[in-house]
Parts: sequence; structure tokens; C-alpha cells
Amino acid sequence: MGFLSNFRNDLKNAKRNKASNINGKNLKELLTKFKDERDRIESETGVRPQIDDTTQMFMQKILNVWISEGKEIDEEKFWSEVDYNKQFTHSVEYYERR
Repeated sequence: MGFLSNFRNDLKNAKRNKASNINGKNLKELLTKFKDERDRIESETGVRPQIDDTTQMFMQKILNVWISEGKEIDEEKFWSEVDYNKQFTHSVEYYERR
């Protein structure tokens, strides 16, 4: 009985991890598109547009997930990188406190 229970839990965890990885890749692609659009607007107008609310919300969700996973994230470093439009060019370890 315990074998099936463990198997179900392992299967459930594997599915959750796979979905998490797929969602993370899709989110990174979406954020890259937002960044490229901001770059395009800046090159055309000479003024860098503010990060829109949607992008801000996605980045806040990512930050919340990292914190909920128990990672000690340096939020100041994270948002500083985002402000200069280098969002997610570094691995998570870059944002973690040492």
C-alpha cells in the first residue's frame, strides 16, 4: 500500500516540476519580448518607457516563488537589475544573498 502511495506522490511531484519548468520557460520568453519591445521604443523615441504593470506583476510572482522556495533573495539587487533592463540575464544564484 505504501508503494502505491509513494508512487502517486512521486508522479504528482514530477508532473508539478515539469509544469513549473515549462511555465518558467514561457514566462522568460514573454519577459524577453517585453524587454525587446521596450528596447525598440527606446531606440525610436530616445526615452526608455517604464516597466508596464503586467511585466511588474510577473517579476513579483517570480520573486515570491523564489522566496517561498526558501531562497534568500536580495530584493534590492533583483529590482536594480530589472530597472536597468537586464532582467533575468543572471541565474537565481546571482540574486541570492551569500
